[in-house]
Amino acid sequence: MNDTIAAISTNNIGVGAINIVRVSGEDAISIVEKIFSNKNFSSAESHTIHYGFIKDGNNVVDEVLVMLMRAPKTYTMEDVVEINCHGGYATTNKILELLLSNGARLAEPGEFTKKAYLNGRINLMEAEGVEDLIEAKTDLQSKMALNSLNGETTKLISNLREKMAQLLSNIEVNIDYPEYQDELQITKSNIRPVLSDIKIELDRIIKESENGILIKNGINIAIVGRPNVGKSSLLNTLIEEDKAIVTDISGTTRDIVEGQINYKGIVFNFIDTAGIRETSDVVEAIGVKKSIEEMNKADITILVLNSNEKLTKEDKELLESIKDKKAIIFLNKNDLDKNIDLDNINKPIIIGSTRNNVGINELKEEIIKEFNLIDMGSKDLTYLSNARQISLAKVALKDIKHVIEENDNDIPVDMLAIDIREAWENLGKVIGKYYEDELVDNIFARFCLGK
Repeated sequence: MNDTIAAISTNNIGVGAINIVRVSGEDAISIVEKIFSNKNFSSAESHTIHYGFIKDGNNVVDEVLVMLMRAPKTYTMEDVVEINCHGGYATTNKILELLLSNGARLAEPGEFTKKAYLNGRINLMEAEGVEDLIEAKTDLQSKMALNSLNGETTKLISNLREKMAQLLSNIEVNIDYPEYQDELQITKSNIRPVLSDIKIELDRIIKESENGILIKNGINIAIVGRPNVGKSSLLNTLIEEDKAIVTDISGTTRDIVEGQINYKGIVFNFIDTAGIRETSDVVEAIGVKKSIEEMNKADITILVLNSNEKLTKEDKELLESIKDKKAIIFLNKNDLDKNIDLDNINKPIIIGSTRNNVGINELKEEIIKEFNLIDMGSKDLTYLSNARQISLAKVALKDIKHVIEENDNDIPVDMLAIDIREAWENLGKVIGKYYEDELVDNIFARFCLGK
């Protein structure tokens, strides 16, 4: 934790014109001073940029600009120095090597952000937002990450914890200080509305966040159907690229073919699968097995059927297999005479043609609609952003539901406090809060028990 660490902070070394080598820690300034030609560097004011040369003894390594940032107003709340050098692979690595040989330690992955978290500059959720922002591929992903990074998502959780802390504080005062008459007396009747409000809000956050995960990770979409119905043609049309081989020969696709597009800020991860049918061909059978596995793993399935043919046995089996799954039916070849009968099918149906590019936009819109992601660009996107956060929120929701049930069954208030505390702590884990000390501080700050 107290080590001075160094690492190359830019990606694709040797590709860009400039690279940045970052140093953070108590000895950051003195270590850089050993290899930097600017004699006024170490005595300079914070947040200033200095021109000079990085030197290895008497040999010049590179002409650089060095930014000096003194604690605590830095990313890690430690002294930080960033060396802006030319983008060559050899030059950048030589500068890092000199820093390490003069006392710095090579930083572990994510260690600068870890220092920022441990030093209290950001909480755990904000730290995860940093990673999400770096990995963002769309404007919506970036917007969602920024809400985590700037603390907007933290406010959602903190507000709920505040309500729980108020309940816990009042309960503990009622129990430990019965003579303290000025404080609200917690009873079955006044605890129920507060718990119900917390439950409703937490349930909303979880449901919206589960959709938000789709913004972050993209929607995994399996394209399935029997052989020769146009699955590969549909993939190629959707991604506007000849990714999958298309022929009139049944069973051409024998392995998984993937493609990706960004549609209205949402990433669609398409998986074209082998045609599903009974086969004695060993290789094709493996492809069919993988197709079924991909269909079961996908967030949504597109079942491709030929509108000019009656339903076959394989079609009917596939319709049965998607009955309880999120799925869309794409009726291909609408430019031919219609012979298919799809009565009593309780799934969205898009009619189109991959040959004539008909129904493709309608299919994309239906995918968005199925996940309630319409007009996401106009929403605030203040969601929990990963499975860890959502799973902890779900545990907290379960705790709150249990408290409500116990309250309705006349369980004593002091017993209810146990589950309320559990929910409060689980939400604290979402943002990396410490529990006991925070609660004690909350009680004394609110009720002035020490006066």
